[in-house]
Amino acid sequence: MSQQQKIEDLALLRSTVERLASSLPVTDMHTHLYAPEFGELLLWGIDELLTYHYLISESFRWSEEDYSHFWSMSKREQADWIWKKLFIDHSPVSEAATGFITILQSLGLDVTSRNLDDYRRELEKRTANEQVDDVMKLAGVDKIVMTNDPFDPIERPVWLSGGGKTDPRFYAALRVDALLNDWPNAVKELQNLGYEVQAEWTERTKAETRRFLSEWIVRMDALYLAVSMPGDFRYPAEDHRSKMIDEVMVPVCQERNIPFALMIGVRRRVNPSLKLAGDMSMLSDVSAVEALCRRYPDQKFLITMLARENQHELTVLARKFRNLMIFGCWWFLHIESMVEEMTKFRVELLGTSMIPQHSDCRVFEQLIYKWGHSRRIIGNVLADKYEKLHLSGWRLTEEEIKRDIDDLFNRNFWRFLGKA
Repeated sequence: MSQQQKIEDLALLRSTVERLASSLPVTDMHTHLYAPEFGELLLWGIDELLTYHYLISESFRWSEEDYSHFWSMSKREQADWIWKKLFIDHSPVSEAATGFITILQSLGLDVTSRNLDDYRRELEKRTANEQVDDVMKLAGVDKIVMTNDPFDPIERPVWLSGGGKTDPRFYAALRVDALLNDWPNAVKELQNLGYEVQAEWTERTKAETRRFLSEWIVRMDALYLAVSMPGDFRYPAEDHRSKMIDEVMVPVCQERNIPFALMIGVRRRVNPSLKLAGDMSMLSDVSAVEALCRRYPDQKFLITMLARENQHELTVLARKFRNLMIFGCWWFLHIESMVEEMTKFRVELLGTSMIPQHSDCRVFEQLIYKWGHSRRIIGNVLADKYEKLHLSGWRLTEEEIKRDIDDLFNRNFWRFLGKA
């Protein structure tokens, strides 16, 4: 059957959707991954996967030990401890634990052996470059957007030496959290980099902060500015954040013609003893996004929120502002039940004019399960919608289905950036 021929058989319709959803290449538009040239910042391998913060916090559900004991262990010892708690002493049924099993199976490792040292030995035979190539192929991801912080002392030298863009599969996004959420520390960092700023919000400080952003956008060829915001973010407000957004960030985004991405709804370190694993979600105010979109109709905003309770309102808001692109099922929402729920009502409200998923990966092999699980769910949601159309007499072609999935997985992002 040609791709232009209308599909008459329901079973063939569903199998076509499932095949395309599982195989079409993806642009992963927000991750915490790095290209191999960034060295130690690229996290991969068995011990990095097992000591991922999702599994750290989950493993303490089964332990009465002091947190300090865990943090005193080597990474390998931590991985062994988590493996025993979550995979040997109990069945790995959580999303993060099941994801680890999916990774092992996809990499061709013997899941039935339950031999962690064998898994380590197999991956230790590979180079970082080989693993990146293999994982991207297995996950069907052909473009990855990193999260890049000029204040990071390990990352910054890569960019200053003219690197960071060697691998054309990797793209930069300029992270600006400190400028919005930790201004005193940002002032010190900017001063150390030679920018004439001070804690007081002077015209010189504003100009120098704009210069910093512009120079690093150009240096990185950054696709967008990105920030993670707490749930108590309000806009507009008589505070530093609103001033920074209005007088620095939006003007620079407009000058460089790039979107501003806000990920809203995190509450940091509710349990400090868990360190990075101690963060939490919280309810956010969608009206802040509404105000931004209304005040700046020519500025594009990429938005995701962390609380389940915000998702429907945010999706409805996206119907009202074409400069708003909602994306992904972020962090604690990246579990199968939430991905299914959110994808369903997003499609019902927005059709295919959104970005249904991003991986948010920190460890490279996580691309395999995060996209594998999401592809299946997104495909099933679309198949149900197409089946409903079919029963109403509307016939689809394979080319039309391919177009829709490519929009969701790729083109909506690049089109929003003006690069499609």
